[in-house]
Amino acid sequence: MLLFSCAAHAESLQVLHWWKSASERKAVEFLQEKLGDESVSWRDAVVPSGSGVGASIVLRSRILAGNAPEVAQLNGVLISEWDSLGLLLDVDTVAAGAKWELALLPTVLTLVQPHGHFVAAPLGIHRINTLFYNRKLFKQHGLAVPQTWLEFERLALKLQNLGIAALAQSSEPWQVVSLFETLVLAEGGTEFYRDLFVLRKPGAFADMRLTRALQHLRDLKKWMAKPLQERTWIEVSRQLADGEAAMMVMGDWAKAELNLWGQFGEDSFGCAAVPATANFHLYDIDTFAMLATPKSARTAQEKLAKVVMSNAVQAEYNQIKGSVPVLRNPDMAKMDSCARASWKLFASGVAAQVPSLAHRMATDEITKDAMIAEIHQYFLDDKVSTLETQRRLATIARTVTRPVTRPIARKK
Repeated sequence: MLLFSCAAHAESLQVLHWWKSASERKAVEFLQEKLGDESVSWRDAVVPSGSGVGASIVLRSRILAGNAPEVAQLNGVLISEWDSLGLLLDVDTVAAGAKWELALLPTVLTLVQPHGHFVAAPLGIHRINTLFYNRKLFKQHGLAVPQTWLEFERLALKLQNLGIAALAQSSEPWQVVSLFETLVLAEGGTEFYRDLFVLRKPGAFADMRLTRALQHLRDLKKWMAKPLQERTWIEVSRQLADGEAAMMVMGDWAKAELNLWGQFGEDSFGCAAVPATANFHLYDIDTFAMLATPKSARTAQEKLAKVVMSNAVQAEYNQIKGSVPVLRNPDMAKMDSCARASWKLFASGVAAQVPSLAHRMATDEITKDAMIAEIHQYFLDDKVSTLETQRRLATIARTVTRPVTRPIARKK
């Protein structure tokens, strides 16, 4: 464990985040070390839940209490919303010096520069529509990785006859919706997905493609490892690792955990795209936002922004975390085949890029939470009708007010 004290460094930053797994802690310790090289200590503030759920609530309560951290993990559309309230500090000087406008992939650039100023430092890009599979089981039984959902169904039946569950899965809300959004993508493609979760077009919620995606979500329960319980993503990954299930749909952070367990590679576990989504990159982008705290820590915040955007740190950090760099021209040497495929697809442009609903990239927090609750209830309770769920989702899309984004005077 790397420890940095305030006595050892003239500057320090409290960093609020939700990384608690072994591989995530390893990534944090790496960043701590690199920040320490710049004579800045990292004071850890971990969200108790160990996930993004509730993180914005924790951050909001701390700001209202006058106890805001200097840096917070703030992903997706929340960056723009919080910047509109004047709560974020710009790192324009660092961005200009390192030519972020040329270095960053365009979608990442837009995310961290919502109103003409850089207010967050991007760390890495995760691919959500990743199918992990147990190579040992597949090789032992002569199985092929499914490319379509029809192939998945046939494979799942074979596995069932062998006494092996096809899919490791948790009933935890965000994990259910992470699976569901891949089914929407497989059923309707990028345009339909965006109509639903980004543009929230009323007609999209009555579409038969949403009907089929919802029904598919419920149908997949018969192939899931039993008992179906609310497990952490780490526990679900263990189901795969222990051979309780042959496959798992999970963001590529799971690869980092499997790597740490020494169980990812040619002889153990592999990754592919979720069936029927090979041409799509359902993404989440990790970012550190700089908070405009009453007591300025600009120098230290700028050092952190500079550190996380360096080529060397981008390469090493993302290898540890399971994600891929946010850069247009990253070091490809440290990427495995799964990472290279992920980066190349994301870098190919917006036609392939799909912002995750479950992971805050597609819409505002209130809408996201309401939709997750409806989809989760539908998944758990077979008595809830598909049509009623579609109607409720449409109501959420129609009635939830979008935040007004009016940038105000920026604190310097």
